[in-house]
Amino acid sequence: MPLPLISPMLATPGTLPPPAQDARWAYETKQDGQRAVVYLAGDGGVRLRARSGEDITAAYPELGPLGGVLGTTAAVLDGEVLALDQQGRADFQLLQSRMGLVQAPGKAARMAATVPVHLVLFDVLHLRGRSLLRLPYLERRARLEALGLAGPFWSTPGALVGHGREALEATRAHGLEGLVCKRIDSVYEPGVRSRAWIKIRNMRTADVLIGGWSPGRGRLTGLPGAVLVGQRTAAGGLRYVGGVGTGWSEAERTELAALLRADATAVCPFDTVPPAPGAHWVAPRLVGEVRYSTRTRAGLLRQPSWLRLRTDLTPEQSAADLPDTSA
Repeated sequence: MPLPLISPMLATPGTLPPPAQDARWAYETKQDGQRAVVYLAGDGGVRLRARSGEDITAAYPELGPLGGVLGTTAAVLDGEVLALDQQGRADFQLLQSRMGLVQAPGKAARMAATVPVHLVLFDVLHLRGRSLLRLPYLERRARLEALGLAGPFWSTPGALVGHGREALEATRAHGLEGLVCKRIDSVYEPGVRSRAWIKIRNMRTADVLIGGWSPGRGRLTGLPGAVLVGQRTAAGGLRYVGGVGTGWSEAERTELAALLRADATAVCPFDTVPPAPGAHWVAPRLVGEVRYSTRTRAGLLRQPSWLRLRTDLTPEQSAADLPDTSA
């Protein structure tokens, strides 16, 4: 019997459940990888499909042996493909070197030897010819864990019922992306962004200097679509750390545009000219505070959004919160 194609259930951004409801929720570490629905046909084969439905099996040949671990038992599993750094944490930048190799199996095989991936499994959707979608989360988790799926390139991390605040603090302490809260009585809703699953991303803040801006389009014509920001290096230079294009109200964006025009300069203030065609440069006098999730190995901010102008800080007082990129 062919396995059914199932779109992954999605989590809604939010906050921790109220303390009085804590025991009704399970908590899993939020992983920074590529979502994958895994199809084990029971004949030794394995297929992985991305959220888009694309077959991504060929990009990850090291996961091939997973097809035989359940013998003739057919199953559909939900999980996430990760690339781990030297500290064992998910590194999306590393994973990007593996994604997109579906049409290049030779390169995928070579990359598997130097940048191996790891598949974390957190749900079972179909098992032994029966759909499990209408079963509550806790029962599905029990059935998943009973499969004993642990191997060189895959694992089934545990979930914690209750103690949500402690779980969230632990992810922050270990530098992990965040937490997913799942209601223990929730059914699996394919393709739905459900309130029964809540994702909480650990966000960080940093002080940055604005060194330029990219023009907006459409209703933002004449206004900055994004500001180009940097941070001071120990040598006194200005290292580019990314572009920030969200977080303003219309009034704030208009006010910022006037400030940027007053600081216009023909010279790029960054140590290295950033890849921003059509950018307008400004003298780095304005200090801003931004929120971001993580940094790439090159020090760029991931998912940055604007918080506020730091009119209380001079450019000399802004913190140089730069990572060590010498490794």
